[in-house]
Amino acid sequence: MNTSFPCCAKAHARQALAAAVLGLGCLSAWALPSFTLNPLGASSALNGGAVTADNIIVSDYAHVLLNPVLGTFTESGLLSVQSFQLGGTAVSSAGLNSTYGLYISFTGAGIQQVAGNPLTGFTNGSFTSLDYKLWGYNGPAASFGFDAASNVTTTATGAVVLGSGSLLQGSVSTSPALDGTKLSFVPSANATVTFATASGESGFFQSPAGFYNLAFAAFTNTVSQVEVLSATEFRVRQGGGALNFAATPVPEPESYVLLMAGLAAVGLVVKRRNS
Repeated sequence: MNTSFPCCAKAHARQALAAAVLGLGCLSAWALPSFTLNPLGASSALNGGAVTADNIIVSDYAHVLLNPVLGTFTESGLLSVQSFQLGGTAVSSAGLNSTYGLYISFTGAGIQQVAGNPLTGFTNGSFTSLDYKLWGYNGPAASFGFDAASNVTTTATGAVVLGSGSLLQGSVSTSPALDGTKLSFVPSANATVTFATASGESGFFQSPAGFYNLAFAAFTNTVSQVEVLSATEFRVRQGGGALNFAATPVPEPESYVLLMAGLAAVGLVVKRRNS
């Protein structure tokens, strides 16, 4: 899946992001907006400590269906929150994925401007709808996977909605695997979405006061994270992604492209390091 960024980002943040991706490394005039989340401030307190960050690293579990006749696609899944970053450096969140956890559920649909078989050619499209909810739960780290019908599942129980939002704009694309086997491909996606704090959950979103009203998400996967079921259906398991918040006004459309590309690559680099 914005406020103006300061003229000079911190040097260590620029270096970390530049090492991850050229696109985001070139955005030295920006700094991602920071935020503080306080699990104990949720209406049903979550068993964790407050964390200040500017980026959320997520693991993507998604089921995608393509309709080459209509030139459309549908997608649904869950994003498991893995860690937080501040200025390109990982920051500790006491209790995350040990005594409490966070995840995002989403459903989306769109059209393909360039349709086809993703195993053999490049495709791209845009979202026409995308709705999501941010959930919090207590307990050990939940597991995520798929049932027999390829619906994404989780073992998390007692989860409560902390926030939600819907599509402003977003795009998707696929590129064939470079190994020439025509057995897999690499899907990517990005989206700009609204964000609204759920009723009674303002204590979880500790700072800034009034919190942000936008969120950005971007995802880039590797061949090993894509499970091809057919030329028109695939799953993403433990894909790499990143999410951050912002507030209106927003940057120019071309700025979104650079920012999304950068965030996707950051998530991919982190995922590879964790593999």
